[in-house]
Amino acid sequence: MPRSKEIQNQMRKRIIELYQFGKGYKAISKALGLQRTTVRAIIHKWRKHGTVENLPRSGRPTKITPRAQRQLIQEVTKDPTTTSKELQASLASVKVSVHDSTIRKRLGKNGLHGRVPRRKPLLSKKNIKARLSFARKHLDDPQDFWDNTLWTDETKVELFGRCVSHYVWRKSNTAFQKKNIIPTVKYGGGSVMVWGCFAASGPGRHAVISGTMNSAVYQNILKENVRPSVCDLKLKRTWVLQQDNDPKHTSKSTSEWLKKNKMKTLEWPSQSPDLNPIEMVWHDLK
Repeated sequence: MPRSKEIQNQMRKRIIELYQFGKGYKAISKALGLQRTTVRAIIHKWRKHGTVENLPRSGRPTKITPRAQRQLIQEVTKDPTTTSKELQASLASVKVSVHDSTIRKRLGKNGLHGRVPRRKPLLSKKNIKARLSFARKHLDDPQDFWDNTLWTDETKVELFGRCVSHYVWRKSNTAFQKKNIIPTVKYGGGSVMVWGCFAASGPGRHAVISGTMNSAVYQNILKENVRPSVCDLKLKRTWVLQQDNDPKHTSKSTSEWLKKNKMKTLEWPSQSPDLNPIEMVWHDLK
């Protein structure tokens, strides 16, 4: 046994002797010139295991030291887009060589998991101010106001499945079994634009948009679908139409049409599709 380990063991035994003689942590640390936390840890180990010797370890010791682990956590906390390969290179610079999968496992044990980032609209300071103003203005609106709001929007619907990533659980060499493939069609199968509306009492009418949608097409959709939906949903005379700030919604001709047809609109902050509950309706539809 190296001499340094002999000295360490002797010091540990001396700590236990003083502890058995009734000395406290503070007195022992002062007498031996050690940190009080060191004394406490050694006594705790002795009380739990009945020895101060190094206990046998289970398995190979980890290559990622506590210091390296702190470095990993600090780096991904500062920049969540850092890849495991970049973290691997960062550890290599301080002479810690580990596989990138080991890094992912260690981060996972600390509650940090790789996930696809959510996409949200890019907000300018002006957008943020407008959204906050909208929230404060309507914070105390009664439930009756929202019950009589007609939410509207347009969306693109893929005719042959959604354009999202999919995963399957399969064994090796079964990639092309029918149950493990997703059929496709040439050019993606196409898509259609749909206008729709709903209120608290249920879904309203919808319209499939043919060709390019401009102000005239939009006004015709409103003419054919809004008031029938208001009647079907039994909204009160104080009902309000919600629409976003798309140019065809806010054009001069559309604004005049809405005014002429006495349709009151809910002012809407730009870049705020996430505030419109109809997005959840589109999600279920698709």
